[in-house]
Amino acid sequence: MSRHAIEANFDGLVGPTHNYAGLSWGNVASKSNVNAVSNPKEAALQGLQKMKRLADRGYVQGILPPHERPHIPTLKALGFSGSDADILKAVAAENPVVLAAIASASCMWTANAATVSPSADTADRRVHFTPANLSAKFHRSIEHEVTGRALKSIFTDEAYFAHHHALPSVSQFGDEGAANHTRLCSAHGEPGVELFVYGQAAFDESLPAPVRFPARQTLEASQAIARLHGLTDDHRVFAQQNPAAIDFGVFHNDVIAVGNGNVLFYHEQAFLDEQRLLSDVRSKLKGTQLEAIKVMESDVPLTDAVASYLFNSQLLTTPQGDMLLAVPGECREIASVSHFLDRLVASGGPIKAVEVFDVKQSMRNGGGPACLRLRVALTDEELGAMHPGVLLSDGLFERLNIWVEGHYRDELSQADLADPMLLDESRHALDELTGILGLGSIYDFQR
Repeated sequence: MSRHAIEANFDGLVGPTHNYAGLSWGNVASKSNVNAVSNPKEAALQGLQKMKRLADRGYVQGILPPHERPHIPTLKALGFSGSDADILKAVAAENPVVLAAIASASCMWTANAATVSPSADTADRRVHFTPANLSAKFHRSIEHEVTGRALKSIFTDEAYFAHHHALPSVSQFGDEGAANHTRLCSAHGEPGVELFVYGQAAFDESLPAPVRFPARQTLEASQAIARLHGLTDDHRVFAQQNPAAIDFGVFHNDVIAVGNGNVLFYHEQAFLDEQRLLSDVRSKLKGTQLEAIKVMESDVPLTDAVASYLFNSQLLTTPQGDMLLAVPGECREIASVSHFLDRLVASGGPIKAVEVFDVKQSMRNGGGPACLRLRVALTDEELGAMHPGVLLSDGLFERLNIWVEGHYRDELSQADLADPMLLDESRHALDELTGILGLGSIYDFQR
């Protein structure tokens, strides 16, 4: 029996230590802006404005909180000791790269927070969550524990929600979350097909692999998550990302493809075996026909696709049943992409509108609109069972704007990360935030 369901988007609220350290090898934007001075306040306000615009259009919009940064427990585990100020001073002098890593606000990109399977697909008819281990990058590998706590605080009722531990934090089971996972379906409450895209197989050297940049998602990780979530073969498809695209800077599949409903929007260089992928999805997709929208290299060169983050856009179903593509402003600054978007809307296909969002602070660090959100399909009953304090309303939007204005800095450089006052400011802000959102004690400093 089908049930009515909606897709809620849970955006990561940008943290007080948002900075440009260039920590993500393989992410061109991250590396190109290394050591630039960031504006955490502007970044957080841009993110909130994006959430509000979508909420005003009728979409269910949730919030995931930033993490405690700099993360002193990690530094203590690495052998640093003394007061917090002593620890920050020592790591800044001994290894400033480690300081940058444990001060990163990268949890803002909640497309990497977890993989989520809706109840329509799972064997026990519960929504399943697996936090991503993010083992490819040290600064992100420390996120999954607090991410798991936050998700459990929001989706608490075990009658509706199931939570799994992150996979083992080793390269063979490298997992980057929903950035390499999308769901195709006739409607959010109907059984769908979950598409897991991997960069390489850890235990099969016969398969192609990138040469220049690392493949962060393994086939083995994707298969493990599908098992944990109770997905039968009818509800899962595994496909390999084109290694040449990874070497070009497409570090996650959501930089080169995005899906929603029965639409898969992708670049012609996205997948290693495109025809097999399409055939597998078409054979398993029930109640609708797959609409594959392929963007040719001749229309949008891969260089422009990566620079604009065309595919790192949110593809959303409107109340009228059409689709809206929410793109970063950079898509209108690059001629080939802007012209293509005009033709796309005029083509008579399912994507009827394009809306531009200013997320420049995030884009400069390598994350577009789709990086900033975790998609969770929920039935009416599941929506009612979750913690409502994180759902954006006019009142919460106003309160969070005041919170950001009161706690965030206008400028942050790499040298500022060693400032003990920044740590104190961040902890004070996060302690207040958990009260605003009603999340309880999810941070180490609160325990």
